[in-house]
Amino acid sequence: MSFGKLIAVALACLLVGCAKPVSSIYGNFSTNAGANYEKLVAEATQQLKELYPPARTRFELQQPTPDALGERLVLALREAGYAILEFDGTRPQNTSEGFSLRYTFDQSEGSNLYRLTLFVGNQSTLTRPFFFQGGVYAPVGYWTHKE
Repeated sequence: MSFGKLIAVALACLLVGCAKPVSSIYGNFSTNAGANYEKLVAEATQQLKELYPPARTRFELQQPTPDALGERLVLALREAGYAILEFDGTRPQNTSEGFSLRYTFDQSEGSNLYRLTLFVGNQSTLTRPFFFQGGVYAPVGYWTHKE
């Protein structure tokens, strides 16, 4: 099987295997405790920078970020120049003049394939597959952008 076909099959499995109930679709569903999220966060931050200019964009988190991935993502976005309004659960959602931001990081069952999805605003969705090996996540495809 060619590499391209292998990637297509892997992505199809990833998309089917990552389904979650609607009530729990946001957050980090990775089972890799102590994983290094640096590459994952760097890739996500770079993609957001290409679409939403730092220092002009404000993100309002619509979910808590209690895990290492969420904490690192918030820190990286701030370091890149974004204004971040963190989720506190007491104020109504989408009250700022910025974009709402949510993320899901999940795994294709029984494999080392993962998917990071960023939900920006009410319409934009960014998704990229990653492979986990040696404690590090590496991208295995391009970002998809759904408007």
